[in-house]
Amino acid sequence: MLRILGRRSSINVRKVLWACDEIGLAYTQEDWGSGTRATSDPEFQALNPKGLVPAVVDDGAVLTESNAIVRYLAAKHGRTDLLPAEPLARLRVEEMMDWQATDLNWSWRIAFHAIARKNPGIGTPEQVRASLAGWTTLMTVLERRLAAGGPYACGDVFTAADIAIGLAVNRWFQMPMERPDLPAALAYWQRLMQRPAGKPHLGGTTD
Repeated sequence: MLRILGRRSSINVRKVLWACDEIGLAYTQEDWGSGTRATSDPEFQALNPKGLVPAVVDDGAVLTESNAIVRYLAAKHGRTDLLPAEPLARLRVEEMMDWQATDLNWSWRIAFHAIARKNPGIGTPEQVRASLAGWTTLMTVLERRLAAGGPYACGDVFTAADIAIGLAVNRWFQMPMERPDLPAALAYWQRLMQRPAGKPHLGGTTD
């Protein structure tokens, strides 16, 4: 049984939990991170000196980095629907997951901490506005992709990319802010919330 260390409110922990639920894996989940047990605790540091959630223990091996964990679980359990075996199809899934973890993730950082977490020291008003503008630009890129080639992030079928991208879209629609109409992204979000494995991890603002 997998041991998953990290609080359920974390967007990155939710990626792993959702992947486990899609695959049908048994796991235990322990609350670590903001507002729970500190990741500076020696027990956690022994597993992940980076001090970030999630950390996963699988048959004695320690796994870190949420998108990498999702790919590992799909590959280990032969879920080529989630992570294709064919190299180009697999690249399409991985490039969207990498885009979420880099460009998209960083675009919202200041705005999310300032607005959702109400962290007074995270940025100036100008920086918050710039963060919102950058986030909107990238969500518009995703909107065009979904409108042209959906219904999922990589085309016709649900893949591991939709776990990472879906939780990012969930954050966008749950943030208390003004946003442009993105009908394809909205339909995508609503479609993901109909998945039995995805529904428990979507619908609320994530940390």
